[in-house]
Amino acid sequence: MTYIRPTFRHPDAPTNALGYTKQYYEGALSTLCAGCGHDSISAAIIQACFELSIEPHRVAKLSGIGCSSKTPTYFLGNSHGFNSVHGRMPSVATGANLANRDLIYLGVSGDGDSASIGLGQFAHVVRRNLNMVYIVMNNGCYGLTKGQDSATADVGSISKSGVANHFQTIDMAALALELGASFVARSFSGDKDQLVPLIKGALLHRGFAFIDVMSPCVTFNNNTGSTKSYDYVRAHMEATAAIDLVPMRDEITMEYEEGSSKQVVLHDDTMLTLHKLSAGWDPSDRRSAFDRINEARSKDEILTGLIFLDPNTQDLHDIIHTTLTPLNALHEKDLCPGNEALERINAEHR
Repeated sequence: MTYIRPTFRHPDAPTNALGYTKQYYEGALSTLCAGCGHDSISAAIIQACFELSIEPHRVAKLSGIGCSSKTPTYFLGNSHGFNSVHGRMPSVATGANLANRDLIYLGVSGDGDSASIGLGQFAHVVRRNLNMVYIVMNNGCYGLTKGQDSATADVGSISKSGVANHFQTIDMAALALELGASFVARSFSGDKDQLVPLIKGALLHRGFAFIDVMSPCVTFNNNTGSTKSYDYVRAHMEATAAIDLVPMRDEITMEYEEGSSKQVVLHDDTMLTLHKLSAGWDPSDRRSAFDRINEARSKDEILTGLIFLDPNTQDLHDIIHTTLTPLNALHEKDLCPGNEALERINAEHR
């Protein structure tokens, strides 16, 4: 057995606008369990970055601890990467973003990493509206430590050991919405047609973009009775809308299905187009999004798709008025303007 990815690819493999094939966006071979939904999410990230023609060296991928946090090894091998400690990825992402605002920040985490030990960190990175994509690979258990229930396991769901969960679940999408996230979505690792456009939209969004991805654990949480199993998720999915992303400057060749549709313009004039909107739901209205989540929850449905989007939000740099020049590019004369400037600042506070 080898963990080295073969280098051969078809000589006529399609390329993107940069001239790269999809191979250039891949990473090492996965060592996760065969069939793990996390690998499907990694593949969706690769596909999204390839289709958007993102230069890999402009991406900084960050993670914490857990099965999900191993995945940055398996995608974007030509990007920057940092694997932090358990639950502390948001702090590392915040520091890196403040030091260099020009990079694209992509954080991946798990339900244990974000909803338990890292819940406080998650809350504050949301409320600060850090300009990043935050993907939670949500399987409702701790896969690295033999399948104990996580904080996202639903009340009454049965673990592989046959024990029911007695505690209230934490709905990560609803929590992100409550904390003020400017982009909130949920998807399923097995629904590539939905997940790839969501990731593309999140990458183009300016502000905190959160995607909660149901990703069943094939080893510990894919049994009958688990609300995070493949069968349960497939049987209880309720999509808000079908989603297309139309990049700016590209010809719009879109077939509209019957029913209503809504276009949302992102910061670079790219459009997210939503088809067949659910009745009474508006993705630009936070209260409407809350109502739609609660309605789905009351029916034991898993609401997927783009749940909420605020295209006019201000990210952390806008809020605290940082310099347009990345901090890591500032010179000593910019950071230490001299004693006279210090005296003026001190005089203002006397």
